[in-house]
Amino acid sequence: KMLKGAVSMKKIKKYLRFWLLFFLWLTCPAQAEENQGPETLYARSAVLMDADSGRILFEKNGEERLANASTTKILTCILALEKGEPEETVTFSEEAVRQPEVHLGASKGEVFYLGDLLYSLMLESHNDTAVAVAEAVSGSTAAFAEEMNQKAKEIGCTETHFVSPNGLDWEDEDGPHETTAGDLARLLRYCIHQSPKKEEFLKITRTGEKSFSNLSGTRTYSCTNHNAFLSMMDGALTGKTGFTGKAGYCYTGALSDGDRTFIIALLACGWPNNKTYKWSDARALFSYGLSAYRYDRIELPGGFGTVSVKEGVLPGQAIDGKAEVALLLAGAQEFRLLLSGQDEVKWKVTLPKLLEAPVMEGEQEGEAVLLLNGETIASCPVIAGKTVEKKDFTWCFLKIFEQYLEI
Repeated sequence: KMLKGAVSMKKIKKYLRFWLLFFLWLTCPAQAEENQGPETLYARSAVLMDADSGRILFEKNGEERLANASTTKILTCILALEKGEPEETVTFSEEAVRQPEVHLGASKGEVFYLGDLLYSLMLESHNDTAVAVAEAVSGSTAAFAEEMNQKAKEIGCTETHFVSPNGLDWEDEDGPHETTAGDLARLLRYCIHQSPKKEEFLKITRTGEKSFSNLSGTRTYSCTNHNAFLSMMDGALTGKTGFTGKAGYCYTGALSDGDRTFIIALLACGWPNNKTYKWSDARALFSYGLSAYRYDRIELPGGFGTVSVKEGVLPGQAIDGKAEVALLLAGAQEFRLLLSGQDEVKWKVTLPKLLEAPVMEGEQEGEAVLLLNGETIASCPVIAGKTVEKKDFTWCFLKIFEQYLEI
């Protein structure tokens, strides 16, 4: 009997161990996916960004400076749209004509409309077109590079140095042509979300095919969009590929799903014979964003009670009465944030314990700070709800006189 009991206990323990392991198997993968993001990426540097806020949701070496090839052309395009006009003419120079493949193949002196050439720039990624556009917009590629770098700084790119308008691996006295995945995502965010020419940019980069002629009508050119990802996932919005021997395969793109828009940037994502790595990484990053992040509403009360005002008086206040003023939130009382299950949202409210008269209505007396994962993303002043005057001799005398009359 004792032997049978021992065997039974062993079986029970075995079953319990099995069900415990099974439970852990069910729960752990989902938790790891939420915490870590995509498990495997080919890219040396990668970023997933929320287009609305500019917040980086996931990164892998996101601030490492690397060559970025023809993804550069998103900035070339948006600068040309902002500084030029579609009907402006562009003449191919000798420098433009001698650019390496991929190129439009126009002859020296051939003239086009700027609006047509932007399709050549973005759909086929023609290197000669990029130089011709840069020269037309700024007078030279060097002057255009200065404007590119200035624009990048305005957008918030701190680790970007561009030398060429086409993304070829040029260098100048300040260093090589390079950026980071984080900065590249910031550039695309500007192009599709902040630029006054964002609609024009999206129209060009979403076009499947475009044909146009030079101004003399002697030659016609056809362009096909090489951003294959536009048909790979529902909601794919825009994007730009790139490749040089130094940069490897690169990609930056955006995907929209209802009220959510995600931006990705991939640098050094494989070399020849690994051309599809960038599409695998793009799908992994966008899928992670779609599964992990949802919009949530964060609310804050409109008021924070009252606080006493030292030496304060209010209309009708008795001589032994105390003045109090309501503390109110000035500004937004509701915030809409893109959050995952791992994000921590807190309000840090700083309020005074006591105020000193006089107090003016609307005067800031405190602050409510919204923290996301420990970082401040918004702050709202806490203000006095009404004016409180300061006690003086005249007020005290009149109150005493009133009490004397009542007696």
